[in-house]
Amino acid sequence: MNNIFGWTKEALAASLKEQGVPRFRAEQIVRWMYQRGAVSLHAMDNLPKGLRTQLAERFSIMRPQVISRLHSADGATIKLLHEFADGQTAETVLMRHSYGNSVCISTQAGCRMGCAFCASTLHGLQRNLTAGEIAAQVIGIADFLRMEGARVDTIVVMGSGEPLENYDNVVAALRLLHEDYTIGLSYRGITLSTSGIVPGIERLSEEGIPISLSISLHAPTDELRSQIMPVNRMYPLAALLRAACSYAERTKRRVTYEYILIRDLNDGVREAEQLAALLRGQLASVNLIPINPVAERQLFRPSKAAVRRFQHVLEERHITATLRREMGTDIQAACGQLRNRLMEAGL
Repeated sequence: MNNIFGWTKEALAASLKEQGVPRFRAEQIVRWMYQRGAVSLHAMDNLPKGLRTQLAERFSIMRPQVISRLHSADGATIKLLHEFADGQTAETVLMRHSYGNSVCISTQAGCRMGCAFCASTLHGLQRNLTAGEIAAQVIGIADFLRMEGARVDTIVVMGSGEPLENYDNVVAALRLLHEDYTIGLSYRGITLSTSGIVPGIERLSEEGIPISLSISLHAPTDELRSQIMPVNRMYPLAALLRAACSYAERTKRRVTYEYILIRDLNDGVREAEQLAALLRGQLASVNLIPINPVAERQLFRPSKAAVRRFQHVLEERHITATLRREMGTDIQAACGQLRNRLMEAGL
C-alpha cells in the first residue's frame, strides 16, 4: 500500500488516472490531507463512498506520531519529538515571535557532520527523512495553529541533519509547502542552514527558489574551523565563501553566517577581527549565538561581556551583527537534545 502523504497533487493525479479517476479528485484529496488533517480516505466525505473504499485499498495516509511534547515556561516555544514508521525520531520546534510563528524542522534522523558543539551528531546519522516526513513536521504544526486562528509564517531548516546532504527530499518538501493546496508558504519565508556543503549551495543557487541561505561558520580560520567542524576539511573557507557570494549574487538574497560563541575557543577579539576581515565586502550579516551547552561536549558559554565585545568589534568594522534571541532553553530546544535523551534512556 502506498503512503500518499508527501505526494504532490500532480503525482497523485497521475496515479489516479491509471485507475480511471478524474483529476479533480486529486485536488480534493490533497486538500483533505494537507489542510484538513485527514489521516484516512474514509473521512473525505465529498468523495463517493465507493471511490473512498476503492482508493483505501491502494493508498494510506501515514503521518509521524508525536511521542514527546515540551512547552517552555513562557509559552513561546513548543518542542515536539516525532516518531516515524520505522521507529526513527526527529525534532521540530514551534517558536512564537512578535512577527509571527516560525517552525524549525529536521531533515535527517541524526547527523554525520560531527560538529563539536552539536547534540544532533552524538549518535551519528541513521537515515535521511523523506519529503513527506519533512513536510509533515510543518503541516502538523499548521493544523495545531489553525485551531487558534493562526498559521505558520516562516520555517527554518535548522533542525537535526545537514539538509544539503538530503538535497532532493528537502527541496521537494519546500516546493510542496509552497503549494496553495498545502500551506502556501512563501519561499521568502524559508531559511535553510547548512554546515557548508559547497556543491549543494551551488545547486541551490540554480534551483529558482529565492529562499534565504544561512551558513554555520563558527570560526574565522581554516585551522580553527576544521577543529570544530570536520566538513571544513573537505570544503574550506575560500571555497565556501565563493559559493556563498555566488548565491547572494544570483538570488539577490543576503547570506547569514551563524557564529556560535564558545568560551575561550572562538570568542576573543582576535577571532572577531579575523571574522570581520573574512566577510568584508560581502552581502552578508552575522548571527551571534552563545552556545547552548551540551553536557557531553564540555563546551561552555562566554560571558555576556565577551559576547558584547565580539559584537562591538564586528560593528566597528561595518559588519552587521545581531545576537540571536534565545528561545526554549528550559526545554532543551537546541536540535538533537530531546532525541538524545530518549535514545540514552533506551526507549
